[in-house]
Amino acid sequence: MRARRLKRASVREFHHNVYVILLSPDVAKHPSILKLNHGRDPAKPCLYVGMTGLDPTERFQNHKNGYKSAWVVKKYGVRLLPEMYKCYNPMPFEAAAQMEKELAEDLRAQGYTVTGGT
Repeated sequence: MRARRLKRASVREFHHNVYVILLSPDVAKHPSILKLNHGRDPAKPCLYVGMTGLDPTERFQNHKNGYKSAWVVKKYGVRLLPEMYKCYNPMPFEAAAQMEKELAEDLRAQGYTVTGGT
């Protein structure tokens, strides 16, 4: 019985996800976005990096529907880019919070225009 409780607890702990959303290039017209991305390569896409306890698809829909949404995703979000995050998920909350920051920093360092990841 105790082993079953421990197993259920560990499954619940690993339900957080990082995700990456492709944004319309129009988002790069905002000075606040440009300020965060000094070394951006205009040929690379604009991205939003986030973390969630939900399935990333559900979280993206929430953004687009205006529920707990980031303004950039609600206005400029195009689609999820699972090829950029799926290999990391799922994970515990603390790991997802750290991964969100690191993934945003790594993508920014590669020249992507990145928002989120805070």
